[in-house]
This record gives sequence, structure tokens and C-alpha cells, in this order.
Amino acid sequence: MALGQRRFFHLCRRFSSLPATSVPLLWSPAGEENGGQSTVEILSWGRGGSGQLGGGKEEIRFYPVPVASLRLPPSFRLSPSYGRLYRHDAVESGDGSAIEVGISCGLFHSSLLVDGRFWIWGKGEGGRLGFGHEIPVFVPTLNPNLEEVRCIALGGIHSTALTRSGELFTWGYGGFGALGHYVNHRELLPRVVEGTWMGKISHVATSGAHTAAITDSGELYTWGRDQGDGRLGLGGGGGPGEGGSFATPSRVIALPVPVAAASCGGFFTMALTAEGQLWSWGANSNYELGRGDSTADWRPKPIPSLQDTRVVQIASGGYHSLALTDKGEVLSWGHGRQGQLGHSCTQVQKVPTVIEALSQEHIVYIACGGSSSAAVTDKGVLYMWGNAQDNQLGVPGLSGMQTSPVQVKFLMDDKRLGSHRVLSVSVGASHAMCLVLRQSDDL
Repeated sequence: MALGQRRFFHLCRRFSSLPATSVPLLWSPAGEENGGQSTVEILSWGRGGSGQLGGGKEEIRFYPVPVASLRLPPSFRLSPSYGRLYRHDAVESGDGSAIEVGISCGLFHSSLLVDGRFWIWGKGEGGRLGFGHEIPVFVPTLNPNLEEVRCIALGGIHSTALTRSGELFTWGYGGFGALGHYVNHRELLPRVVEGTWMGKISHVATSGAHTAAITDSGELYTWGRDQGDGRLGLGGGGGPGEGGSFATPSRVIALPVPVAAASCGGFFTMALTAEGQLWSWGANSNYELGRGDSTADWRPKPIPSLQDTRVVQIASGGYHSLALTDKGEVLSWGHGRQGQLGHSCTQVQKVPTVIEALSQEHIVYIACGGSSSAAVTDKGVLYMWGNAQDNQLGVPGLSGMQTSPVQVKFLMDDKRLGSHRVLSVSVGASHAMCLVLRQSDDL
């Protein structure tokens, strides 16, 4: 569907001249009264030395601060998120035309997706912002080079986007085959990935240097850096390119079942079937695979202790993972030296273990940064834990690490924001963002 055939809307692209107390309006339906609309705000916090916080300058935010706001129809819903079963994520709107909104944090850049268009900002090195240059951008700026986008997944020095028509685009630094093109140079503009798959791409996940894409029939394709750790699931010896890389998408034929979602960790990969069975492969020196041993394995295998558990979302950091079950429980495993597992200790966890501190909550959304973690409850409360050295947990006064989940209470004290509900959260290496719905405008 052409963009002009959809709702007309008002775009405020640049707002660096606005007063510091203003919250720029990025999106609203043109020609419609505000009555009956929902106000959603994007908040950011942590270290923003490259502009990734979107506040117009290099800064550190100790707690979440509004970056921009949206006026959305009440029928809006979250866009598909990597690692998440979409049928669990979506809210049926009846007419199939609901506005979708989502956020993503990369290493030092950030993005916002609204109704097929995306805003992106932060460090520009490698062309990761997709504007045709490598200049940093310090405020959310509409990217005019790609439309009809359904999902955005930001990596280390690159970015990926999935369109409504099932095409996959990548851009940024192409070293180690990260972009999935035939050459490893950088791409300053979004470029379609030419894979050998049949049909459409329905899901994409990425990390620092490798990417996973799933077709509408459930086939998984991977590419990027491997180094012989097996994270791509294509064999134990690595690929033919630099750093053991595969520069173009290859089907993971060792995965014997169709899958619906995936998550890329630092040196490992997870895949989730539509029924909620979780598979893992890759590096395992920190028990990242959740199998109970520390032996690396390029062959995808289901996690034994989760055989009778239905997982609806998986999130992976550098060396750890979280799994969200259909019962609202959160399990974690892998490296825990910075408290990112949430078990009130810094020990590794060899197998998925329920985070007891969240056992009285019903969790609906999870996210991982490099060494930090986050969860959102069904009441819209945000919890974070793990590495706090860059204030990425959003709670002032914490020590360098937080080994158990801490509620981000300061949001409740923001009188201007008022009663609210957190919808989703995304965590980068040293910063984070969340989407917040004003409770007074709730659905």
C-alpha cells in the first residue's frame, strides 16, 4: 500500500530549536481532533555521548526523560519485535489497519517506528543511520529513504529493517558480512538483502555482527561473523570470510523445525517455534545455551529444561538471555557477573531459572542490553537490573551493578507525565528507551 493512501499525518522532523522543557510531537493524524486519541511518549536514559538519547546534545541522563510524543488512535498496537511471537504481541483491531509503533536501541544509536515510517538518531559512523552519510544525529530524525517498514532491529554498527511486503533491508558497516550483501563495504543507505529464500521474510533479529531472518514458512537464515563458535548454526569451522564470516544469507538446515522468532546474542543464537519451544546454539563458555554444560555447539538443539514450558519471548544480551513464558514468568541464564540475571548474586546460571524477585508480577515484555536486563508488567511497571555503570537502569544512586530487579519508580513521580503505563522497553550497551502510554488516554 502506498504511503499516501494511508492516514495523513503531521510530522515534526526537527526540534532542536524548541525549549528544553518542550516535548516535541513527532506524529499525529492530520485533520483530526485530539479527543479519543492516545498520547504515547518516548523516554530515554543512560549515556548519550553519541547522541543516542535524542536530546540534541551529548549528555548523561540518570533517569528517563521524554524525548518526543505521539498522538495515536486508540486502536494502535506494538509493532513486531525481534525475539517475540507476534500473535502474542498483537492486539486484534478488527480491520487490520491499526497503527503500529515500536522502538529499538543499537550499540550507540536508536530508532522509533510509527505507521511504516522510522526516525533514527545517534552515532553515524559506518552509515548505520541510513541517511547517506556518517554524521551523528542528535535528535530523532525521519529517514526518508525507506517506507512501509514493519520492524526495525538495530545492531552494533549496522541496522536492519523489515518491510510490510516481506523485504529485508540492511545498512551501515558491512565488515564480517554483517549486512548480508556480497561485499563487505559499508552501505550508507538502506539496501535490500538478496537471499535465496522462497516467499517473504517475516522476522529479523540482529546483534553486534550477526543477523538471523525467518521466512513466512519458518525457515531460518543467518549471516555475519562466526569465528568458529557456531553462532550461525552453519557448521563448526566458521565461514570463508574475514573472522570466519558468511557474507550472504545461508539456510540453517541443521534446524529441523520451522521457527517464528529469533534472538541474537553476542556469540550465540536462539530460535523460538510458534508453539513456544526454544532452541539454542553457538558459544557456551558462560552457559549461554542454557543446556547445563559449557560446551559450545553449532548444532541447534532445544533447551532440555524448557521442554514443557511455552516461551512467548526471548531476549539475549552479550552473554546472557531472558525467556518470558505464557504465564508471565521470566527465566534467565548465562553470565551473571554484573547482576544481569536478577538472582541477587553474580554467579552464572547453567540452566534457565525463574527470577524469584518477579514471581509476584505478571510480566508481558522483556529486553536485554549487553549486560543489563529489563521487564515490563501487565500493569505497565518497568523493572531493570544488571550493569548500572552508565546509568542505563534509569534509577539514580545505584552502585555499579544491580543484582535484583529494581522498579523504576521515578516515572510515577513525574507530575507532568501523570498516571501512565509502560508499553515496551529496549536496551542498548549503555542507554535505554521505553514507550509510555498516558493512563488518562488509555485504551
